[in-house]
Amino acid sequence: MADEPVGRGPVHVSLYMGPKLARPVPAEVTEALLSAQITSTAGERSGFQLAFDLTKKGALIERLLPEGFFDPKTRVILAVSIKGTAFVLLDGLIVRQEVGASNQPGRTTLTLTGEDLTLLMDLEERADRYPNLAPSQRVERILAKYADYGIDARIIREQIPQPPREQVRVDYQVGTDLQYVNELARANGYTFYLDPGPVPGHSTAFWGPEQRLGQRQHALNVNMDVHSTVDQLTFAYDGTAREEPQARVQDPVTRNAPLLAPPDIGPLRPPLGRRASPALKRRTLTGTAKKDEAMARAEALGRAATSADAISGSGQLDVNRHGYVLRARELVGVRGAGVTYDGDYYVKSVTTNLRPGSYQQNFTLSREGLIARSGTVRP
Repeated sequence: MADEPVGRGPVHVSLYMGPKLARPVPAEVTEALLSAQITSTAGERSGFQLAFDLTKKGALIERLLPEGFFDPKTRVILAVSIKGTAFVLLDGLIVRQEVGASNQPGRTTLTLTGEDLTLLMDLEERADRYPNLAPSQRVERILAKYADYGIDARIIREQIPQPPREQVRVDYQVGTDLQYVNELARANGYTFYLDPGPVPGHSTAFWGPEQRLGQRQHALNVNMDVHSTVDQLTFAYDGTAREEPQARVQDPVTRNAPLLAPPDIGPLRPPLGRRASPALKRRTLTGTAKKDEAMARAEALGRAATSADAISGSGQLDVNRHGYVLRARELVGVRGAGVTYDGDYYVKSVTTNLRPGSYQQNFTLSREGLIARSGTVRP
């Protein structure tokens, strides 16, 4: 699906549901689907909302709803097929159902709201210890518990090695698995998310730096007359977003606590803009003095990297007009916004809105500086 042109071809929706192993739903369920809204984000849990028509006295309201077919924790998978190519948009769990009864014909609806499968990792608080395991190894051990849901792990070893030393320190988890995995990600300047697909019932859990290298998606064109593919794009430059973290580590012998050198975020965040935004804020990281130097350096690097994106953009596109499906957590080029804001961006989030005859996407973009680094953008 990656670079397959959509054109104006029909979009077919496939829906699967089940307690754990999701199966194709009865035809009445797919036919009653009014709309689907799916949000994919980097660093946060993705979610969805599905609306069904309950007007007709059919299987949904007479049998499936009372039997618990749409109850919370039911697994939902939604895939679209365009020109024979399937693309899984969501794999998640229902957390809430709402029935809106109305006297108006065609206005009685069932709305299902849910979150992606990381919800499974956030249902139970636990205390655990991880002797002699580096952060990435701890994440690997946690994710292995969810393999029954078809979740494969893609884990990138931390940028600054933090070899475990059980005789000095044992790392503990307090809270849910999701909280701990996200905590480890933030401490290393990483992100954690689930990517559904490539086939229904499978997804990939990614723990690592944001993917800011590689091929760009087809450009978002604005203000280019007949070549425009985006209705509007709004950019913002927040001068207070970027921070310069300061960390100290105490020497156990001399008791001195010198300031660590400013971290280089280049390996984590390859620059997308030519003129980087300056850090107007200085933040002192607390609690680093008693940590290993590697852990303190990793924390400073993480804070500097995650606050670097001072430039943001948001907009909306019609997939049929754009010609391609925009994917979150990858790079895309922008053309027509002017010298200052043209160039490559990281797609931070995408919200897909599906209705009969309509395929719209709202998106947010980010990068750390102004002015494109290259004179050309992939069309």
